[in-house]
Amino acid sequence: MKVLLVSANTHKEPYPVYPLGLDYVAGSICEAHEVRIADMNEPGGVESLVGKIREFSPDVIGLSLRNIDNTDVENPMGFMGPYRELTRIIRGHSDGLLVLGGSAFTIHPGPFMNELKADYGILGEGERLSLLLDAIQNREDAAEIPGVVLPGLLKPLPGAWENGFPRDFRKERFHVEFYLKRGGMLNLQTKRGCGYSCIYCTYPSIEGRTRRFVSPESVVETALRLQAAGARYFFITDSVFNSDFEHNIAVAEAFRKAGVSVPWGGYFMPIDAPPDYFRLMAEAGLTHVEFGTESLCDTVLASYRKPFKANEVFSAHQGAVDAGLHVAHFFLLGGPGESGSTLDETLKGAERLTNSALFFFCGMRIYPNTKLFDLAVEEGQISETADLLEPVFYRPPHIDPGEILRRVKSRGKGRINWVTGTGGRRIANTMERMYQRGHSGPLWEHLIR
Repeated sequence: MKVLLVSANTHKEPYPVYPLGLDYVAGSICEAHEVRIADMNEPGGVESLVGKIREFSPDVIGLSLRNIDNTDVENPMGFMGPYRELTRIIRGHSDGLLVLGGSAFTIHPGPFMNELKADYGILGEGERLSLLLDAIQNREDAAEIPGVVLPGLLKPLPGAWENGFPRDFRKERFHVEFYLKRGGMLNLQTKRGCGYSCIYCTYPSIEGRTRRFVSPESVVETALRLQAAGARYFFITDSVFNSDFEHNIAVAEAFRKAGVSVPWGGYFMPIDAPPDYFRLMAEAGLTHVEFGTESLCDTVLASYRKPFKANEVFSAHQGAVDAGLHVAHFFLLGGPGESGSTLDETLKGAERLTNSALFFFCGMRIYPNTKLFDLAVEEGQISETADLLEPVFYRPPHIDPGEILRRVKSRGKGRINWVTGTGGRRIANTMERMYQRGHSGPLWEHLIR
């Protein structure tokens, strides 16, 4: 069959994100089916998509929905409207089957199936599309496939995908050039699955809790292909890169031995690390460390079910700074347990995180299938049947959300490295201009003073 995979994401704050998931979906089906990829970030946008549909006449269109909203409490923006318009255009130019997938769909399958009138949906990892295509081709009952949903037939989240995840990256695909010209950032993945229990997080729903590793040799092979294609920065998309020190040290060693020369970064948890850990990472090309710090109050960290305490944050921070790395901390304020005193403790502690960029997200978005959802229902903040397609944030009982934002802005006044949210269009526009001048990477290191 002819399959067109479409990335619907056009959100570019703070920068456009390469649609890595479609490479993996393509890798799972390209041997048995003719596959093409369309990215709504490509020049031409809708016109380009319509042209590809007319020229290719796909039997199946797989529409990847990455985000439900921008998770910004200061300027909340839901994406259902653009998704609805995009599916209207697709339906207007194709009789092919429409299959929804992606992280946003997995979080909210029922509302998306109802709103977008899709024929099928894929929960969790997109490689399950291969099973659906086999069933369609063989005229078998797709309703029997775990993780495949139909209109009016929803299912529980499936288990982790255990059949491997080969990646089909091809430089000649039209959308790749868009990212190479805007920062040169392409993505890598070294493992899937997250076994942590953070109350707000959707990763265990999307990727499962079971960690599955990509061999260091395979990671290096992909890295060298991306490097040869012109990548100037890799972002490793693992939910937490340093959740398994043995594996990520092996990946770093493989990078070093293979001569991977592209700088890279990823998400790190601020936990105690082996001796010289960040020095080893730096020698392997790591340049940017993004810590998911969330809070610097132990009471709040415990409430969020984080597996670390504030003292570990300061230790990890110093280790990364001493290794000469660019460091950023991401805070998630206003969750359960937050109060005026806990907020003050975090903001006071943040002043100790010198030589870093600090990003403060001043509200905790509520998503289904999380402990936060259950707590919000218990506290009467939302109903058990709330669809939450539009942004809804937790309201801490002991401090007004508006007061959190006011205090952060007041404390950060005059500090260029203190940013609320992602910085909005101002930061995104500045980054776009820097990319046009040849800069690469996430660029937040330029905020550090």
